[in-house]
Amino acid sequence: MAPSILSADFGSLAADIARVSAATDWLHIDVMDGHFVPNLTIGPPVVASIRRHTGLFLDCHLMISEPWRYLEAFAEAGADATSVHVEVDRTEQLLREMRSLGLAAGLAVNPETPVEEAFEFLEHIDYLLVMSVHPGFGGQSFMAEVVPKAAKAWGEIERRGLEVTLQVDGGIDSHTVREMAEAGARCFVAGSAIFHTEDPLGAAREIHEQAAEVVSAMESRP
Repeated sequence: MAPSILSADFGSLAADIARVSAATDWLHIDVMDGHFVPNLTIGPPVVASIRRHTGLFLDCHLMISEPWRYLEAFAEAGADATSVHVEVDRTEQLLREMRSLGLAAGLAVNPETPVEEAFEFLEHIDYLLVMSVHPGFGGQSFMAEVVPKAAKAWGEIERRGLEVTLQVDGGIDSHTVREMAEAGARCFVAGSAIFHTEDPLGAAREIHEQAAEVVSAMESRP
């Protein structure tokens, strides 16, 4: 379970993070530059501030055009993982640099990008992020047409016997999480479905429980 702080109240960010921490495995931090995506969010100084308030695993999703300029700054700020987009240049170089900085390495794929474009890098990443909305804004509707794409990615990961986690982000709630879990996803990023409710912790737990139920049923199949 990876709540996205993009939908949290930035005026009380530490409190919002603490509120959901009991149901949180990773904390997802959306970094946008106003160029790669049409929105502007946060950078390393905010990540450093978050790190002072939590020991959670910080997963920084870099929706930026020149991630090579900032990887070291995010590592120094306390990030545990960074993901870059396959649509950006220098993918192999970026993954090597993440490793050298001690960061878990993620690779993200936009909805319109064939997931096969990420396959040549699967041996070099810890997680593959399949976007189920167009990146840039929270609160978008889940794109059901991405489910077969996630399933194809998981099939390739399994075929190669890799320990790569399939992460999904966009429109994830207690209903859509079941489709993505069935498709092979094991890390679920949810923002508005958690932070825009009266009970964020309960919402996070419900999403987690729905995913766990599907995974348990899959693992018990003959």
